[in-house]
Amino acid sequence: MKNIVLIGMPGTGKSVVGRALAARLGYGFVDLDDLIVERAGKTLPEILRQDGLEAFYALEEAVGTSLDREDTVVATGGSMVLYPAAMEHLRQNGVAVWLETPLSQIDDRMPEDLTDRGIAAPAGMTLRQIYEERQPLYAQYADVIAVSLEGAEETARQVLSLLRTLDIHL
Repeated sequence: MKNIVLIGMPGTGKSVVGRALAARLGYGFVDLDDLIVERAGKTLPEILRQDGLEAFYALEEAVGTSLDREDTVVATGGSMVLYPAAMEHLRQNGVAVWLETPLSQIDDRMPEDLTDRGIAAPAGMTLRQIYEERQPLYAQYADVIAVSLEGAEETARQVLSLLRTLDIHL
């Protein structure tokens, strides 16, 4: 059975929607950020501050290219789309669902210092710049685009409805 791979900006609710989707489908759930933390033995902000952006990117790509799961809802980090090999790997046995969320909503959910949230981006890059850089990549890799709704359950319900409407078999 195929995985559901959730992609999108940080703060779009990939983890909470992912858990709701997994519960509805009887699937497993994995947050790739948790696997990065597990491998590194430190939090995302600690990796970014102590080891640097390149080390974070290398870890994130390694996690994305090595994931081997079935019947799982996968919440990716917002920067996973920066790695073509990882996205290709994740989509081999999965359908990529972009949780599209307006920048204004994402901005409301983010701390002043994006590193505090574990957001991987070059120093000084604004949330708007990150959004503008990644939007075309989310669109490129998305098999399905779902607009984030108010509440994880509503968004999960919409994702399942879209998958059925598009006749995507899981």
